[in-house]
Amino acid sequence: MKTLSSAVEDYLKAIFEIQGEEGQGRVSTSALAERLGVARASVTGMLKKLSAMDPQLVRYERYHGAKLTPAGEKIALEVIRHHRLIECYLMEALGYSWDEVHLEADRLEHVISEEFEDRIADMLGHPDIDPHGHPIPDRDGTVRELEGIPLTQLRVGQQAYISRVSDHDPALLRYLDQLGLTLHVKIEVIERGPFDGPLHVRLISSDAVHALGRQVTDHIIVSERVSERRKRL
Repeated sequence: MKTLSSAVEDYLKAIFEIQGEEGQGRVSTSALAERLGVARASVTGMLKKLSAMDPQLVRYERYHGAKLTPAGEKIALEVIRHHRLIECYLMEALGYSWDEVHLEADRLEHVISEEFEDRIADMLGHPDIDPHGHPIPDRDGTVRELEGIPLTQLRVGQQAYISRVSDHDPALLRYLDQLGLTLHVKIEVIERGPFDGPLHVRLISSDAVHALGRQVTDHIIVSERVSERRKRL
């Protein structure tokens, strides 16, 4: 296959990520337009292009959205592996904070070689999650399923660990960092406001309590436990 443009790789990556977040087989043009910050007409044009490529990278039907073909998924996973390894490298080796790495990785993910990717992985000890808790695909494209539910769904009195956080809003990541709501922190929901009001969340380690709206809790994934391997990263 000829070298693909950064724009094509961005579309494939976005389709894969949205499919995983929404648990759906197809991704709407509106969801892609919002994720990529482009007009719906531009999305439609690109999806038609990807659908017509040889090999076909996307299956697209008007009004029914888009789905990656096996060839498209393979490319998406390779780009995602680059992206998440770069994020780890930026934090571990260069001292970037978790709210800074996403945009830098977006710029670099399209240009690193497979050899450079392998050297990053070797240097970091082959991490299995990125700085925001998302799984890093293996070299062969295998990506592990991680357990978890949005913090919004926790019941009053229920405890859990923060396992993943959306990486698309640096301001949200900075806010969570200020509150101490980072990966692997154990929390408890102590109160739920009426009429879809805020969740009052207590940090087990410090006993600090924070009131969080759904704009925050919908983007935090929690789980009952954290694997030993991920704790060490």
